[in-house]
Amino acid sequence: MNQLNLKTKGIIFDLQRFSVHDGPGIRTIVFLKGCPLACRWCSNPESQPRDIQLMYIPQNCMECKKCLEACPTGAIDFHLPYRINHNKCNQCGKCLEVCYCNALNMAGSLQTVEAVLKELAKDTLHYRRSGGGITLSGGEPLAQPEFAEELLKACKAKGWHTAIETTAYTSEDALKRVLPWVDLVLLDIKHIDPYKHKEYIGQTNEIILKNCKIIAESGTQTIIRIPIIPDFNDNSADLQAIAEFAQGLKVIKEIHILPYHPLGQNKYEYLGYAYKMKEVKTPEKDAMMYLKKAIEECGLLCKIGGVS
Repeated sequence: MNQLNLKTKGIIFDLQRFSVHDGPGIRTIVFLKGCPLACRWCSNPESQPRDIQLMYIPQNCMECKKCLEACPTGAIDFHLPYRINHNKCNQCGKCLEVCYCNALNMAGSLQTVEAVLKELAKDTLHYRRSGGGITLSGGEPLAQPEFAEELLKACKAKGWHTAIETTAYTSEDALKRVLPWVDLVLLDIKHIDPYKHKEYIGQTNEIILKNCKIIAESGTQTIIRIPIIPDFNDNSADLQAIAEFAQGLKVIKEIHILPYHPLGQNKYEYLGYAYKMKEVKTPEKDAMMYLKKAIEECGLLCKIGGVS
């Protein structure tokens, strides 16, 4: 085992315990900030920027204006619909100290590997009894490759099962430095067509497909996960194209399809972002079963939802 650097720092925005859908057994998910993609349906929009952000939750606000008085940079502006001028905010947190109704929250915090490991260790018993472990998600965990590598190394030193949920949109160097410490890759593939991929996600998929082959060549257990988005990829042709690509990787045995949901919509409001999926409905069960069958016709196991 390489020497651990427990003082390595990274920015995380959430830590979710008792997950059973992001790897085997009971798991703790560590959500890292930063993502090079901009999926229209992203349920964690606060994960996309690398920097820490201030979020405003309007239904909690009591209009006391103590935050206005506390802000040293003039970033709090009650004339703005979402109260925060992000160009002026320096994330000092002084407004949070006086916001007793929890209308202001900071999305993200700078943490050391040591501090995160201490939190993860609280669930050691659950990992051992269930065969669970740690999953790094985001955002894109490989957007912080040094922190991801050191955290995964530290988890492996504890004997915990490790997984990453990744878009594979990263550098080859970042991917190769992290893969040796990963037991399971949950690999998100949204579409094979590069032009449609860019239209909905902001980037083409050449880097993703190239890195998929690197992951396959590493021999790491990999499950492909496909978010099912109406009018984007909710048809048998698009899913079978992904399944055929997966077959060409030789090591993929399983694909999970995840129905679109609008559960992150409120976060867009809290950040002052526009939500572009307001008219989109969650796919019906029958539609998901049809798509599941389309993938299975290609000779791969298919599940609706995550690992369980």
